[in-house]
Amino acid sequence: MRTQFVQRVTAEDLTQLLEALVTDNVLNELEKERIQEMNQTRADKARDFIDTVKKKGEKACRIMISHLQTIDPTVFCQLGLSSGPSVESTMSY
Repeated sequence: MRTQFVQRVTAEDLTQLLEALVTDNVLNELEKERIQEMNQTRADKARDFIDTVKKKGEKACRIMISHLQTIDPTVFCQLGLSSGPSVESTMSY
């Protein structure tokens, strides 16, 4: 899922996901800025983003996936995601 997410997520969607997760207190402002500023390419930002969320646990993953479903339902469906229980396993490499 990680590789497919990195390939499919747009820069705009990534920005919206970052903002949504800051609003939901999954990420803080410093984490958002680090992801945006320390990574030069969209793909690197996406990889850093997904890794950061995954480290925060299953609840954080569920929240991110729920936002992805709203922000980009096409990518959500292409990834075959579920916003139900045990979503962390769907975010594996």
